Amino acid sequence: MHQNHHHHHRLKSWDLLFPDSNNDKPPLNHVLLKMHHQNQHPDDQTLANPNPKSSRSRSRSRSSSPSLRRPDPTSLLPDPLLLRVLSLLPPADPSLPLVCRRWLRLHGLLRHRLLLLSLPPPSSFSLPRLLSRFPNLSHLSLLPAAFSSTPNPSPLLLSRGTLSLRLDHLSPTTFFRSSFLDSADIDSALETISQNCPNLLRISVANASGSGLLSLAERCTFLQEMELHHCTDHSLRPISAFYNLQILKLVGSVDGLYSGPGVTDIGLTILAHGCKRLVKLELSGCEGSYDGISAVGRCCPMLEELTITDHRMDPGWMAGLSFCGNLKTLRLQSCRRIDDNPGPMEHLGTCPTVETLMLQRCQLRDRRSLRALFTMCEPAREVVFQNCWGLDDEMFGMASICRLVKFLSLEGCSQLTTEGLESVIMSWPDLKSLTVVSCNSIKDDAVTPAMSSLFSTLKEFKWRPDSKSLLAMSLPGTGMGKKGGRLFKRV
Repeated sequence: MHQNHHHHHRLKSWDLLFPDSNNDKPPLNHVLLKMHHQNQHPDDQTLANPNPKSSRSRSRSRSSSPSLRRPDPTSLLPDPLLLRVLSLLPPADPSLPLVCRRWLRLHGLLRHRLLLLSLPPPSSFSLPRLLSRFPNLSHLSLLPAAFSSTPNPSPLLLSRGTLSLRLDHLSPTTFFRSSFLDSADIDSALETISQNCPNLLRISVANASGSGLLSLAERCTFLQEMELHHCTDHSLRPISAFYNLQILKLVGSVDGLYSGPGVTDIGLTILAHGCKRLVKLELSGCEGSYDGISAVGRCCPMLEELTITDHRMDPGWMAGLSFCGNLKTLRLQSCRRIDDNPGPMEHLGTCPTVETLMLQRCQLRDRRSLRALFTMCEPAREVVFQNCWGLDDEMFGMASICRLVKFLSLEGCSQLTTEGLESVIMSWPDLKSLTVVSCNSIKDDAVTPAMSSLFSTLKEFKWRPDSKSLLAMSLPGTGMGKKGGRLFKRV
């Protein structure tokens, strides 16, 4: 009976704290208001109320005062614990910083990446106030903020890679050409960024001059990755001030968006002598020749990955790759040509440490240049072709020069046939992985027993040359796709 009696009182106390909608008892805030009112006016209980309406209005105003509202339960949590809770919520939720000022401040601490769509005027203080909200920024992109806004924006967007720009539908001359903000405005923004974001690790910017990059290098000493659009030889002069720079992407021009002086052998030489710690380098829309590529290979001994996109290089540039003594990955993207005149094969040399050769969206027209590329990358263990135009049986047959291949990936190579594929992969005794996707000229019924036997020994096998292919499910004589057979991955 004693326990039940206390239990009954506890239930009554909970009912008082959390009243139901059907309960006639007043809510807790009304009780607190009444106590507060009695303490301030003890004689009001003995006096008649001459104006009950005004009394009710005052009561309503007091009950809605912030001091009497229900307290925030998260106010008892320390900042580190609440930060941990907020970090588990979806980062794209726009309601988090709107809860209260404390959540607004903590939400700014969680933000590490920021993309600026536009830049305020240099005379305003909008950019410093914005950056002060995010003291832990490590990745910042000024693209497409570096592009000037169009006077007559259309609903159409022009996208190239990571860029998406709104077009001007009333100006046919600039419909497919974009203009940049003035370099002085970009440099002013970089000066502000360097003062407010000293812990930056990565930045993307366009049309920056040497003075803007120099201010960035002086204060952002931890910067490791940089992407420079509309880059020129002159803007690369302060590149040596970035002591910890390891990943660099230079974009000289982009078809359909902008063109410019670009980067030549002069800029590549400045880069080579200034960035000794480069690990990854991407040259997009850049000019150059054997001199610039060889300078990068000689002066950047830590370079492991080189990506060349839509290059405008002079004939003979490929021979400079032999100076990249530590290169492990060579990637060619969106190249209309490889090398018009690679020179004599005996003078090309090789990249002794290269492991991966990737060709993506390239036009493979010249048999001689492709043969020179395979000769240069003879030690490669992985070869990837993705949506390359002109890769027929004859062109693909030169891949047999690389005799140590273990991984082969073919995607979107519609001119390659089953016979051409067999002639190459049967010459690779170390092949362990094969991926064939969207190669419509490769047919299941053309697979020979020798190929079927090779497929059964692979550790990884993805076979989807077309939508009708069933080879990955079952191959006659191999036991593939049957109980107890090998497990093959499907795309």
